[in-house]
Amino acid sequence: MFDKFNEECGIFGIYGSKDASINTTLGLHALQHRGQETAGIVVMDSETQTHNFHFADGLVADNFTSTKVVKKLIGDIAIGHVRYSTAGKKTSRNYQPIIAELEQGIIALAHNGNLTNAKKLRTQLIKRGAIFQSTMDSEVIVHLIALSNKKNLPDKVIDAVNQIEGAFSLLVIHKNGIIALRDSYGVRPLSIATQGDSIVVASETCAFDIIGAKFLRDIKAGEMVVIEDNKIESLMPFANKPSKFCIFEFVYFARPDSVLEGKNVYQMRKNIGIELAKEIQCDADIVVAVPDSGVPSAIGFAMQSKIPFEQGIIRNHYVGRTFIEPTDKIRHFGVKLKHNANNAVIKGKKVVLIDDSIVRGTTSKKIVQLIRDAGAKEITMLIASPPTISPCFYGVDTPDKKDLIASHLSTQQICQMIGADRLFYLSIDGLYRAINQTKRDNLNPQFCDACFTDQYPINLTDLTN
Repeated sequence: MFDKFNEECGIFGIYGSKDASINTTLGLHALQHRGQETAGIVVMDSETQTHNFHFADGLVADNFTSTKVVKKLIGDIAIGHVRYSTAGKKTSRNYQPIIAELEQGIIALAHNGNLTNAKKLRTQLIKRGAIFQSTMDSEVIVHLIALSNKKNLPDKVIDAVNQIEGAFSLLVIHKNGIIALRDSYGVRPLSIATQGDSIVVASETCAFDIIGAKFLRDIKAGEMVVIEDNKIESLMPFANKPSKFCIFEFVYFARPDSVLEGKNVYQMRKNIGIELAKEIQCDADIVVAVPDSGVPSAIGFAMQSKIPFEQGIIRNHYVGRTFIEPTDKIRHFGVKLKHNANNAVIKGKKVVLIDDSIVRGTTSKKIVQLIRDAGAKEITMLIASPPTISPCFYGVDTPDKKDLIASHLSTQQICQMIGADRLFYLSIDGLYRAINQTKRDNLNPQFCDACFTDQYPINLTDLTN
């Protein structure tokens, strides 16, 4: 019952590198925030036409040691995946990249996103004789590729992708190269870079920075990039749709040092804080962030409001999401395992407390109580996004609508529930101004913002049929 939206997945690929496995390991390490359950790497050797792979539960740094990477994963082409399960349970059957043998040879596929017609397609494929080895929606794509009547692999991929719905960025590795693509709405991120003579693709630009790769551009919505013969070929084979990039990437998911859709994430989060200060006037002594995701917005709010920013909450970075809570006594400590109030800063002060979002409200309640116990005189809680009222079906693990507190309680009721003196959310137009310097177009929104508006841009076939 983690009280945040859980990340999607992260994908990374590199072509033409003698250190492909090492670079992929480093790239996945940089993308670890996008998924902490499993990690996998598949490597192809273009000379010997052989492949190697390694999968593991948990974190990249704990499982991909230099010995495993260098001695086992030999090849000059590689793709990798870090996963948080959104479709398909956490099980060894659901490791990615998914490996399959086709008439054209071995391929492997890594997927970030969620298909919204996977159940329908899976039923059809099973009737055609397909034998599924996992519970992931991603495997549907592999079967569609395998069953395509097209002659070459790029055309098979195009044929398969034209049958699926949803949000997806995909990497497909084969003996001669990598195919990378985004769905026609561009919901999930994917970018391309160079590292010397090598070509690199990744979910976020922070993965390029760690290996010294030079960012080229975002892969466009509906674009397929074929990387082969030391060349980059760009194709636009899918239906032209209005871009619907996930706005929550800027609020929470992405690393602040990444650049997405031409925008620095850290600056966007500071802009959000500035918009908060323009919308909400506060009589306060200090601004305190809920670390780490609330920090940039709190800095922006402090800059605009002229209220000093203080480090009022200290985070323990050594408490991971797999921390074992063996007894009721330990479990009772709750949020204090991860956060502790800086009493000397907070005592006797009117505090503006800033977080990126409220999902279930359980963590917010504990954080407010933490600040209250530290001696705060007043607590005004500000949320750097609009109320979260709807789940995501495009690759993010979110609670059911009934568990999203803002879907059935008013702001005042939530304020009372979490124990704050006042509670305010950023408006949807404020969020758009921060990120896009414009108001939201209600008829054709510039981003996917369904979690805030309940307006889904892509068909939810499996839910409605």
